[in-house]
Parts: sequence; structure tokens; C-alpha cells
Amino acid sequence: MTYEAIHYVEKDGAAWITLDRPEAFNAMTPAMNKEIKQAVKQADTSEAVRVLVFTGSGRSFCAGEDLEGVNEHTDHGEFLRSRYHPMLSAVEACGKPTVALINGVAAGAGMSLALACDFRLMNEKAKFVSAFIDVGLVPDSGFLYYLTRIAGEAAALEMAVFSRPMDAALALEKGLATRTAAADSWEEEAFRFVQELAAKPTTAVRMIKRLVRQARRPEMEAFLEREAQAQRIAGKSADHQEGLAAFKEKRTPAFTGS
Repeated sequence: MTYEAIHYVEKDGAAWITLDRPEAFNAMTPAMNKEIKQAVKQADTSEAVRVLVFTGSGRSFCAGEDLEGVNEHTDHGEFLRSRYHPMLSAVEACGKPTVALINGVAAGAGMSLALACDFRLMNEKAKFVSAFIDVGLVPDSGFLYYLTRIAGEAAALEMAVFSRPMDAALALEKGLATRTAAADSWEEEAFRFVQELAAKPTTAVRMIKRLVRQARRPEMEAFLEREAQAQRIAGKSADHQEGLAAFKEKRTPAFTGS
């Protein structure tokens, strides 16, 4: 299968999915959402793959949605249902362990993708950023579903509302990072982590992952639908339009609460 927005390769028991729009900090587009979903399914059905890995090309993991394609006519609820929810559901349903190798900034839906993975290895120079509130929106793409379960309600609220960047050391402390790695040994440690995981007994790992998933309540699909409804309301607000305009004009937004 040919991909354009991502790079896919199977090597040494792992499927590597590299988000490949470095000129846009790997911001997501409709094509990328679709290709990630297809690549996850390809990896999950491949007998040669024991681990699925996500990373980003260039200096970023993923900057989230490419806001150049968002305007006042965007229906944010349908936007999520048609693009992001199928992608996240594919990652959630993958029976093989998933790893996010966070080489740089993971913001917005890019952070959501990282949180959806089973393991997150962070370069010491990488950062997590919520970003949604900065354009007058609520976190989406499963962001709060995963963040609340990983870090707890207080940390989820703080990060979602204040959107302060979280460095790798704090992410490790909060449980958002499985491990961190020094910048000068990043590639070596990332590959070693993937190989260590790939060497584990596949059937046992699959069953462990399934049991952990089944322990979550409510079910992800129900949460994503409530998320889409909330984002549709936020997407119609004047504050979102101001936030979007400020982002594109590279200025500080002036929210009015409407």
C-alpha cells in the first residue's frame, strides 16, 4: 500500500509509522488521518509485526490538526466523527502493543495520538501541549479519555484549561511518559525499547492489553460521541472564531466568553 502523508515500514518485528509532513510540524490532514487508520490495520494483520511504533519526521512528533483547513463553517462534531474517531478507534482496537516515540512537540490531537498508545518514550527535549483551549475548543480525539485515566482528574483539568507545556521530566513524573531518553542517545534507546517489547511473548502481551482495555469504563465509543457533541458547541462559539483568527494572524486572542 502506498502512503503520502506518512511513511510506513516493517522492520525487525516492528511496524514503524512516521508522520511525514515535517514542513508543517507533522500537522494532521484528512489524508493523514485516513492513512494512519489504514496503516494501523495493516500492521495489526501482518504476521511479521509484533509492535506498532509511531514517531514524527523532523523536529516534531505532531502539532495536531492543520488549522489552515478549519474555518467558521467547520462542523466540529462531524469533523471528529468522520476523521479523528475512526483513526483513534483503530489504534484502540489494535491487538499489538503500540509505542509513541515522541521526538519533539506533541500538541493537540498529536498529543491525543501519543496518549492513545500503550507506551510513550520521550526525548528529553520533547514537550506535551494541550493547545485546544488556545483556540477556544475543548480537548478532543480522546484526549481527556486517556489523560484522566493516566494522570487523574486534577492533572487533566490543569493541562486542559491552562495549556502549559509539559516537558519530558514532568511527563515522566505524571505518568504520561513510560520512559525518557537523552537527546544524544535518543535513537539508540528508542530502538532498544522497541526491540525489548518485540521480544516479549506475543500472545501474553495481547491478552494483557485486552484485559487492561476492558478495565476501562465508560467505553471509548460512548465517550467519543459525547466529546463530538461538546466540540460542536465549542466550535460554534465566538471565542473559537477569535482563537482561530488569532492563531492564523499570529497574535494573542482576546476571548470574550461568548
